[in-house]
This record gives sequence, C-alpha cells and structure tokens, in this order.
Amino acid sequence: MKQSQVLILQHVPWEKPGRILDSLDDLGLAYQVMNISKEKKPDLPEFEDVAGVVIMGGPMGALDTDKYPGLKVEAKLARAAVSVGKPLLGVCLGHQIIATALGAKLKKGDGPEIGFAPIKRIDRHDYFSMWNKTLDVLHWHNDVVTLPDGAYPLARSEKTKNQAFRFGSALGLQFHLEVTPTLLEEWLDEPSMVKDLKAAGGSKSQLRDDFARCNPQLQPLADQVFSGFAARCNSYAQSLQR
Repeated sequence: MKQSQVLILQHVPWEKPGRILDSLDDLGLAYQVMNISKEKKPDLPEFEDVAGVVIMGGPMGALDTDKYPGLKVEAKLARAAVSVGKPLLGVCLGHQIIATALGAKLKKGDGPEIGFAPIKRIDRHDYFSMWNKTLDVLHWHNDVVTLPDGAYPLARSEKTKNQAFRFGSALGLQFHLEVTPTLLEEWLDEPSMVKDLKAAGGSKSQLRDDFARCNPQLQPLADQVFSGFAARCNSYAQSLQR
C-alpha cells in the first residue's frame, strides 16, 4: 500500500488551502493539491490510499458541470468519502458541492455576502467548542445551499441559513476560516475578487482593517477546526495501515 495522503481539490490558483495546510503539516500528514475541475476523467490517487478529502472554493457554481465536468467527479468523491466515514471538508464552493452531492438544493442568495459579518452558532459541535454564540467571519459567496436531509446545522447568518453543517464524516463551511494575512493579499491582487468586492460595496482598505480586527479571534478557532480535521485524517490514515 502506498503512503496515505490527504487529497485537496483546488479550483482556481488564489483559492488556496491556507491554514488547512498548517494543521496537516503539524501532524506530518502528506497531501496532494490538484485542480480537476475541467477534467472528465482525472487521474486521482487510489481512493483507498486517501486519508481525507478537502474541497476548496472557487468562482464557478457547484452544478456548473457542463463547463467544469470535474465537479461531477468531486461530488461522487464526496459521496464515496461519506459512505465509508473518510474525513471530508468543504469550504465555500466545496461546502456547496458536498451539500448538493448529499441532496441539498443550490440557489442564488438574496445578494452577495462578501466581507466580514457575523454568523450565529446553532450547535456547539466538538469542531466548534471554542465558539461564542456569534462570531464575525469572512464571507465571499453568491450561491447558497439548503441543508441536506439528515445533516446537522452548525451555523447560520442573516442572509444564509446554512453557513456550516455536519453530515457523518463531512464538515461544510460556507465561510472562510482558511485565509491567512498573506492569502488575503493574494485575493486582493486578483482582479475578479476585487470586482466582486467592489460590486458588494466593499473596498480593499476596509477588508484589510476588518481582517486585522477579526483575525485575533479567528486564528484560534481556525486552528481548532482544521487541527480537528487533521486529527481525523491522521486516525483514518492509521486505520488504513492495520
């Protein structure tokens, strides 16, 4: 058997895993970052060698499978991971891909949710045991998803009912805990991201100020969430060696 690894599916160059990698590195977990969004039959690692799956964000829609056929593969992979209890994490678009793969409905939100705004904790799951009842987080999305049948809602916001959910081994996050100060600057160097930000009434300077204000509270929460995911991947990897 090959060394087990965490498979990270990235859709555009600037939507990187950020803090997620820090937690994987802390446990010495191997990982592979791939972009399969335009591939009908991507050359993926053997499923049994994958210790966990991460599906990142991106500007496309979760059901834009005509232009991005790889999204079908990602949805199938998400269902397969849940079926065997393999750790699965989705961020923004990834959250929507997992939710729709599990039967949720995708729709346009009431308007773009971009910038820092509060979410409300619904359930104090062990991933979020450090949460306060409300927390300002970084949002960057237009589409929203309903809650899959049988899933546990974890957080909501004024505009988006499903901001975070658990379904078996899957965790979906509509918001962005993975963004580091360095990654934020990469986002603000990307013209399409800046266009979205301005269209939503935001500005680079305001976003930087809000990030500096919120990051001290978000850093430990992000560390807890992603280290919890990494620990699950590590346990799964060890189970593969038995």
